[in-house]
Amino acid sequence: MEMRPLAMLPEILLLAGGLVCLLGGSFTPRRRQWRLRVVAAGALLAALVAALVGSRDPGPALEGAVVVDGLTTGTRVVVALATLAVLLLAEEEVRDDDRESETYALMLLAATGALVLGGARDLLVLAAAFLLASIPLYGLVGLRRTDRGAEAALKTYLTGAVFGILLLLGTTLVYGLAGTTRLPDLAARLATAPAAPLAVGVVCVVAGLAFKAGAVPAHFWVPDAAQGAGGHTAAFVTTIPKVGAVVALYRLVTALPETLPWGLLVAVLAVASMTLGNLAAFGQDDPRRLLGWSTVSQVGYLLVPVAVAGRTSLAAAAMLLYLAAYAVTNVVAFAVTTALPDVRDLAGYAGLGRGRPALAASLVVALLGLVGTPPTAVFVGKLAVATAAWDGGMPWLSVALLANTLVSLFYYLRWVAPVLRQGDPDVGPPVTRPWSTGAATGLAVLTLVGAPAAGILWCALGGTG
Repeated sequence: MEMRPLAMLPEILLLAGGLVCLLGGSFTPRRRQWRLRVVAAGALLAALVAALVGSRDPGPALEGAVVVDGLTTGTRVVVALATLAVLLLAEEEVRDDDRESETYALMLLAATGALVLGGARDLLVLAAAFLLASIPLYGLVGLRRTDRGAEAALKTYLTGAVFGILLLLGTTLVYGLAGTTRLPDLAARLATAPAAPLAVGVVCVVAGLAFKAGAVPAHFWVPDAAQGAGGHTAAFVTTIPKVGAVVALYRLVTALPETLPWGLLVAVLAVASMTLGNLAAFGQDDPRRLLGWSTVSQVGYLLVPVAVAGRTSLAAAAMLLYLAAYAVTNVVAFAVTTALPDVRDLAGYAGLGRGRPALAASLVVALLGLVGTPPTAVFVGKLAVATAAWDGGMPWLSVALLANTLVSLFYYLRWVAPVLRQGDPDVGPPVTRPWSTGAATGLAVLTLVGAPAAGILWCALGGTG
């Protein structure tokens, strides 16, 4: 095997961009730090192009510790595009702020970690990527100097520290049993390993990745981070890390021997996440906290194809489709809350349909998209995920997914109702941020336009058979 450093060009570009933003902030006047936002956007666009070009030359890199394949390319494309969208939201929140450059640097570094997570084929690389994707998040969540921001940062850090230790412990146990950390070699090396220590080791690794994905039982930090952090940070932490973590879980499950029911373990986590997230979202009046619990439930849906990994050829395609659709739709929802910084309860959205019709339409599209209703891209993704679960021999998981989808409709409609209701005629339309409004509107259109494209892609990938 060869090093093939150019195969890692997207990660290298994002890492370099993050370092330039970090160092450049020390020498750039506050009024001109917008230049570093251009640097960050340029790094993301360059990484996107490099990912698409690199997909033509798949294969292992870094002596087999990382692999470039369809999953890696999908991770790179989704992360780059979603981070670009989040940059638009950050423009108005951190413009001329004394921590503007640090915001861009931390976002690029965390995105780099998510990319490495998606391509890691070695447990040690996976652990390093976990740290690279986690540590910048602690800083991002805490950059907003408020009581809620400090509480969210502390909870995120403590939860991440605990589950990071579990991931390292699990990696150590698996290495002790297998004598290797390479995922392709684990199935053969662990086929005769004692069940108890193997189960403990794998469960610890899964727990660490569950933190990055925001899944049960490592979900405690997600609602607080969504509520206490800035709008762009909330959109970032509830979207970007999930992409790399879910793909990493998929690779792990497919690499393990079939001596224990790993798919059933992930299926239980999926049902627990979607159910708890939906039930907890019912009582929320803060839009961002509601979206925080919503993302916990969405992780449950994302884990469904992971649970049937290796059981059906539809799993990988369904996972990537849902990841892409969810990323766009979730950013739309947070973009709307960022565009309305002074509205922090659902009742405050009353009359939005009359005062800001484009923004209201974007919010309705996003919320119905998160439910999974046609004609949104998430509908295609959720249909693909349910089909994969059924084809993979877990029809009960498809039923659980559909049942939770119906349950989620009620709390999303709690938000839609005031939007369509007539507001106080004596109160003018709420003040909005133009960049966030534009991002929400554009991405909402993309979720609708992307639905037919996602359906065609699903059929091309074998979703009809």
